[in-house]
Amino acid sequence: MEVPIAVALAQSVPRLPDGPGWWFEPKFDGHRLVMIRDADTVRLQARSGRIVTSQWMDLAVAGMKLRPGTILDGEAVIWRSGRLDFAAVQARAASSVDRARALAEQHPASYAVWDVLAHPVLGDVRARRYTARRELLLDLLADVGPPIQPVPATDDRETALVWYETLQTQGIEGIVAKRGDGTYRRGRHWYKIRHAETVEASVVGYTGAAAQPRALAVRLPDGRTAMSQRLTSVLSTAAAAYLITAGPGPRGHTDDGTPYTSSTTDLTVEVLAGTTRHAVVTVTRLR
Repeated sequence: MEVPIAVALAQSVPRLPDGPGWWFEPKFDGHRLVMIRDADTVRLQARSGRIVTSQWMDLAVAGMKLRPGTILDGEAVIWRSGRLDFAAVQARAASSVDRARALAEQHPASYAVWDVLAHPVLGDVRARRYTARRELLLDLLADVGPPIQPVPATDDRETALVWYETLQTQGIEGIVAKRGDGTYRRGRHWYKIRHAETVEASVVGYTGAAAQPRALAVRLPDGRTAMSQRLTSVLSTAAAAYLITAGPGPRGHTDDGTPYTSSTTDLTVEVLAGTTRHAVVTVTRLR
């Protein structure tokens, strides 16, 4: 399987789909990772395609328990005081190698797995239906144990709604719905409902230096280009890794005339849906 691997994504919907053939999973609040178990090592790929093994070395070490030839898709999460801590995940993802090692000792990560893309015996299994891949996943992880564990899944919509209503206090941010007969392919073929009202926006530029951007210019789902509010230090550091790699482009302007340095990158961010009116954008996380 060629790396980087294009991952499947979910689109936001106002309610869970109904009818036969749907499966539901809790949506964990973490950092998307593809775990690639090679013959001699483990590589971890972010949603963007970047290799981020050094930031999640504790999970890479745990992944050595997998059989060579296994490729998994899931979420790196960090539990603190009985709930998911996304701020800790962001800090780890934006850390240097030494800092990531120190953070891992304080707050080890877990890997919540929802899919298997390659099987050590069967090879590429993305063309198989979700229910078949789910069986393969449970079998592969049966003897692996924490911190690598499969996410819960159910084909009962009422159970999924109970999860949605009761698991928010633990940091579960919503529910993802998938067709039981669906294959794994790139693009937005899954559905999600979330407690937080956010939308995804593509980053098209920045203000300040690429190594420490003050704000991001983003293209919103309705096609408008807007400037975000000032980034937190954690978000600025995380975005810098993408912007430095892409390099600066020509000067651009948002719809209201604010100038920015353009950047050709595949970086996507989540912004609060309520702040996108009048082109005011608050970035909550990098995707």
